[in-house]
Amino acid sequence: MIKFEHVGLRYGVGPEVLSDVNFSLEPGSFHFLNGPSGAGKTSLMSLMYLGRKSTRGRVTMFGQSINDMPQEGLAKLRQKIGVVFQEFRLLPHLSAFDNVALPLRIIGTPEREIMSNVNELLEWVGLGDYKQSLPLTLSGGQQQRIAVARAVIARPKLLLADEPTGNLDDEMGFRLMNLFEQLNTMGTTIVIATHSQAIMEKFGHPRMMLGHGHLNIEDPKKNWLQRTMDGVF
Repeated sequence: MIKFEHVGLRYGVGPEVLSDVNFSLEPGSFHFLNGPSGAGKTSLMSLMYLGRKSTRGRVTMFGQSINDMPQEGLAKLRQKIGVVFQEFRLLPHLSAFDNVALPLRIIGTPEREIMSNVNELLEWVGLGDYKQSLPLTLSGGQQQRIAVARAVIARPKLLLADEPTGNLDDEMGFRLMNLFEQLNTMGTTIVIATHSQAIMEKFGHPRMMLGHGHLNIEDPKKNWLQRTMDGVF
């Protein structure tokens, strides 16, 4: 699904914010992305959702090298990716319903199907009574739930979420995590950037740990198994 080989990223003539990043994510996998502020999480996410290209190294998405891919090809790949941005990026002139419906309209989904799917998802995230509300009339937590609903409505092949539970209480945060889990069981590859130790511990997926521009992947389940095996033998 995603493969980074010796990837580096710098802005302008400054130092690299990502250095020799190497990893490969299999289709249907689920990873958390974690690291201190300034470690490069948002920069790494921008490379994965094709918002920018690396300054060195090789990036492969959906089996295709994107290093020299023209904008038309990148645009087609982006249609397979759902993104929850930390700043939401909702369209202020569209209602909650129309913001969530936008990905389905872009791919030509029949309006009757859009009506059913969007209404059901807005009810599920607790915003069934706010379908016609404009984003700026809603709280930060409500806007965040709209952003999540918009990202998942078309069942993307890859879902990238930057702190998707940051403005939510624990109950709604865990509810949205269960939605991501359901998407994952249907085949969506998921990467969630989060600082929440509670969420990472509860759901136990492998962690992509960023520090000083470098990345390592840790799997709590494998670590637990190794400790268990060491204790037995």
